[in-house]
Amino acid sequence: MTEQERDTVRLLRECDAGVKMGISSMDEVLEHIESGHMKRRLSVCREEHEALDTELQELLDRRRDGGKEPNPIAKGMSWMKTNMKLGWDGSDRAIAELMTDGCNMGVKSLSQYLNRYRAADGRSREIARRLIRLEEGLAQDLRPYL
Repeated sequence: MTEQERDTVRLLRECDAGVKMGISSMDEVLEHIESGHMKRRLSVCREEHEALDTELQELLDRRRDGGKEPNPIAKGMSWMKTNMKLGWDGSDRAIAELMTDGCNMGVKSLSQYLNRYRAADGRSREIARRLIRLEEGLAQDLRPYL
């Protein structure tokens, strides 16, 4: 396997884990949102994540790779933080805070992976950039609710 192929698969795996983490996080909070606009925005973003995940799965399947699940510890900590926060304060503001924090962590991680896997092919790098843009866009759209 060439360096480009290794980096491509590694970057696609990290994007896969990031997309799954984002979908899971949105699923946890969607039913708690009161604002119709905020709920629609999160639903649209979730659909965009699903579409990106489908694209990622096709690329990983072509490489006979099963992808990557989010880190179970990170996922568990996220679930715990979300449920504790919603238990204390289930407001749209609290949800916007949680989602913004998650988006910022996703952008940071994906940016690090883009830098780490520099030999990855153009398509996988563009998918990572698209995912970063999705996360940045959602964080920006949630600012009025903070």
